[in-house]
Amino acid sequence: MLPGSCLHTIFQDRARRAPDRVALSTPAGTVTYGELDTLSDRLAGRLTRLGVGPDVIVGLCARRSPEAIIGMLGILKAGGAYLPIDPAYPADRIEYLLADSGAPIVVAARDTAKVIDGRHPSVVWVDGDDTGAAEEPAVRREPAGGDLAYVIYTSGSTGRPKGVLVEHRNVVRLFERTHDWFHFDHTDTWALFHSLSFDFSVWEIWGALLYGGRLVLLPEMTSRSPALLTSLLRSERVTVLNQTPSAFHQLQTVMFDGGGDGTADLALRLVVFGGERLEPRSLAPWIERHGDRRPELVNMYGITETTVHCTYRRITAADLRETGVSPIGVPIPDLRVHLLDEDGTPVPDGEPGEMHIAGGGVARGYLNRPELTAERFVSVVTGDGGERRYRSGDRAVRLPNGDLAYLGRVDDQVKVRGFRIEPGEVEMCLAGAPEVARAVVAPRDFGGGDLRLVAYLLPAAGAGDGVVAAAERQALTRLPRHLRPSVYKVVTEIPMTLQGKVDRDALGK
Repeated sequence: MLPGSCLHTIFQDRARRAPDRVALSTPAGTVTYGELDTLSDRLAGRLTRLGVGPDVIVGLCARRSPEAIIGMLGILKAGGAYLPIDPAYPADRIEYLLADSGAPIVVAARDTAKVIDGRHPSVVWVDGDDTGAAEEPAVRREPAGGDLAYVIYTSGSTGRPKGVLVEHRNVVRLFERTHDWFHFDHTDTWALFHSLSFDFSVWEIWGALLYGGRLVLLPEMTSRSPALLTSLLRSERVTVLNQTPSAFHQLQTVMFDGGGDGTADLALRLVVFGGERLEPRSLAPWIERHGDRRPELVNMYGITETTVHCTYRRITAADLRETGVSPIGVPIPDLRVHLLDEDGTPVPDGEPGEMHIAGGGVARGYLNRPELTAERFVSVVTGDGGERRYRSGDRAVRLPNGDLAYLGRVDDQVKVRGFRIEPGEVEMCLAGAPEVARAVVAPRDFGGGDLRLVAYLLPAAGAGDGVVAAAERQALTRLPRHLRPSVYKVVTEIPMTLQGKVDRDALGK
């Protein structure tokens, strides 16, 4: 068990025990646990005097920098909850987050001044001139695990992003309940690869700081350059790496370019995948060179509303022989995954159903959206009295061995010529061809309401000119006619969003 019920109190315990241990590494130098504790304490005092307390949402506008972590800890120590605002976001998006959240204060780093200046009346600079001022400690309430820790906005089906309210206890139990799988400790070095606005960053930041480990803050350029990332992983001796499958595919492509092995001297013991569907065959180049034992390769399905991760599945060499399956494994021990049909009835094993998730990871709800919260966070009467479930909108199937396999979004389904189609099913089939490293399928309007499936194919190494023919054969022999793409296009890369996920809208443009 971790020594506390709140993120910042556990961090403070680590800082007291080992103040001289390095907490953050950056290109400009290092920050120790003691220094980080002191700087965030000073910020917390300023915020408390400004009225920040339990469940007060405070904007946090900073790049992946020490100021971001100081700001995060300072907000939590004051009792507030942090709302990440990515400085790279368009102006309209930033203004929407500030207006929708109603955050009374924004904590920001000076290098984001052009982004945040004039957009909020109350900005506290993390690296302001008064950060080192000696002041009497502000009086703060004893923190509780049920206090709000952060608000992260996710895309909304209506086009309006919605803020997800996550409590301290949601995050603390995530690490406690997965400890027997991962055994994180102070010897681990993590890389902060993702934007603070993507909840994968919650796993990266607190996976390091809750255990007294070291967090390497990646410059923006490094996170977007597989070659620079490879160099950093080696020089910083990173042991835990977290990646979307799309980002990792680019990384291993660069590592093994020209037939060489760019992974020599890496210290990785664990690679965790999340954020989008994983096709195990895409890991073949890595497993063929390194096996599947060190680093361990783990696929974790998760969503923001259930606190980053929901399931665990170790990926092994045996998975490379399976096609058409994206294994996500078993629920985290304190979670339950129910597969239900459209009427809310449990589906038999082997039949697809929507995942309804219950347990300690389920968030408080959506900020200022009571109707949407009631629709998606559902209270259900059970034989044990009842439970609160989150309707994920994701489809899965339970395999004969009891594991779950991910199928895709319910709302990703499209109707083509009257048939309901799950693009993920088609993608996994096409990726089964040895010549295809990755396949992404998207509906495209050919005019006059003529909606067709288009397959975008990333060739495998050495595939030559036979990629399209191989994909067509795969579809012809494995898919019914209505599931076969009408058009196949070879692409040199799969475009990604800022969060490292496939940008389907940008495909083919």
